[in-house]
Amino acid sequence: MKTLSEVRFGFVGAGQIAHNAAGTIGRHENASVVAIHDTHEQRLNDLCDKLGTRPHLKIEDLYADDGVDAVYIATPNKFHAPLAKQALEAGKHVILEKPFAMNFGEAEQVIAAAKSSDCVFSLGMNQRFNPDSQKIKALVMRGGLGEVYHAKAYWRRRSGIPKLGTWFGNRELAGGGCLYDIGVHMLDLCLYLIDAFDPVSVSGVTYTKFGNRGLGEGGWGMSERSDIQFDVDDFASALIKFSSGKTVTLDATWACHQQSGNMDNVEIFGTDAGATARPAKIFKAGAGDNENYQIIDEVGGELLMPHADRFHNFINHLLGKEELCVTYDQALAVQKILDGIAESNLTGREVRFD
Repeated sequence: MKTLSEVRFGFVGAGQIAHNAAGTIGRHENASVVAIHDTHEQRLNDLCDKLGTRPHLKIEDLYADDGVDAVYIATPNKFHAPLAKQALEAGKHVILEKPFAMNFGEAEQVIAAAKSSDCVFSLGMNQRFNPDSQKIKALVMRGGLGEVYHAKAYWRRRSGIPKLGTWFGNRELAGGGCLYDIGVHMLDLCLYLIDAFDPVSVSGVTYTKFGNRGLGEGGWGMSERSDIQFDVDDFASALIKFSSGKTVTLDATWACHQQSGNMDNVEIFGTDAGATARPAKIFKAGAGDNENYQIIDEVGGELLMPHADRFHNFINHLLGKEELCVTYDQALAVQKILDGIAESNLTGREVRFD
């Protein structure tokens, strides 16, 4: 890879998440957004006017733009892998919004395209970069919890379905519901924190209980409403086993009846101590007994990535200053597990990976 001195971004997608991403990229002294593509002309022009960038109504024009070094892809999930592959083949570096793809086969094609090009590909898993996540990652790496054997990852919302009547709730365009939207965040964070990317089996279930009744909307998204069918999961649960002997349970809900409006965390269980990531806390016995049990709220440690941001990690890597946080193998492992949960739900059986 040729090291860059600045990174000029082209955006594929001008929805709500793109507005957030533009602000983050704008805070890096060696990066800027210079071009945007979206099939929705009004959203495209609105974001271009806001950023002072040039619009491209055709994706081919953006990929052919010599002034674009890298692209950020934030479209409905169905188009993630095809657009990423096309960008890599056009000689553009790519940071892709989650989820990676609609299935493992698509994800493999993107990785193959990245490996055959001189371009960088990264999946933008933003939860890894949170300062509390970094502190717990460092704690686990230095053996501060002893042997980590189990973890619980969950993101449960009482009423948090993205805007109803849009692509978020349609299986053909989204691939999945809460599992692909917020479940993948906590799954990836959990596996990253405990370094478990070697799944051997998964057993999972999904439910559709609220969105199909027009309930549970949270309102995220700029897409216009239509009569599109809601046929994705708004509740998902899974047990994942790894060749290392570690196990992980995952729960994700867009809508459910619970005491709190939002609950999201990764809880880690080790032989010497336990920990949570949101916020960072440590739980361990005191001087030889549980009467002096310690709950440590202030978790210290130097941050490996003080910028705490996925785009800054990607940019710094292109500048030759930082390693990519999300590796190809890790991204593929997460997609494999998502596929396994879907298959297990359909068959009612545990899915084993060769």
